Amino acid sequence: MEVFGYIAAILIGISLGLVGSGGSILTVPVLVYLMHAEPLIATTSSLFIVGTTSLVGGLRAHSKSLVDFKAVTEFGFPSVFSIFITRHYILPEIPDTINISGSFSVSKSMLLMVVFAVLMLLASYSMIANKEDERNDRLPRPGHERIFPLMFFGLTIGVITGLLGAGGGFLIIPTLVIFLGLDMKKAVGTSLLIIAINSLFGFLFSLKQFTFNWQLLLSFTVLAVAGIFIGGKLSERIKPVTLKKSFGWFVLVMGVYIIIKELFFTA
Repeated sequence: MEVFGYIAAILIGISLGLVGSGGSILTVPVLVYLMHAEPLIATTSSLFIVGTTSLVGGLRAHSKSLVDFKAVTEFGFPSVFSIFITRHYILPEIPDTINISGSFSVSKSMLLMVVFAVLMLLASYSMIANKEDERNDRLPRPGHERIFPLMFFGLTIGVITGLLGAGGGFLIIPTLVIFLGLDMKKAVGTSLLIIAINSLFGFLFSLKQFTFNWQLLLSFTVLAVAGIFIGGKLSERIKPVTLKKSFGWFVLVMGVYIIIKELFFTA
């Protein structure tokens, strides 16, 4: 199974290179189900793998003038703030066993995986519906009209990143297109840098809380970085709409699988 995990690492990078999102959505299930990592370790390890890979992809996009640094700033600072609060004050307060009602309770790990799966279902709808691509002709909003929505989404995505190890690219890209009027290629490049900032800061905030398998982390990261270069090349030849819809269906299947496995087949 580990061989499939390392193959999946390349696919993670390809996903980020193609559509600027989906890295964490693939990384966490791969680490949990193929590499047998604990969910909390997997979500935190995902931050390093996706963050480093996204940084390489973002710098590559910058070399092609496909990054809006003002958007990176307006999104990034609120995200980093909420990531810090989430990793240090919210996540540690979630008990290992949560009582839902009466005798029914769930473990912290199961809760995180189910919430992650629900997030995957929402992401799949966003990518399959692909509504943001229909708005590419919108003009960018003036600074005072765009900064508050961007800050709000930055704070929200920071909480998601802090709790689940998800970079939030599937939320970032629609926001960049809708509120800034960026075309898909520039939105992808900008999204990669925002994901890199969110993920790497989230990982740094967690270094003292967990012990990591650095050989696994570095191996995964190297393969994912190779994948992002492949994805970047493929994105020049494949229509973004086709890519997002195909990936969306894959994420939908993965999300349903995780929910079924966690709710019905976990001892």
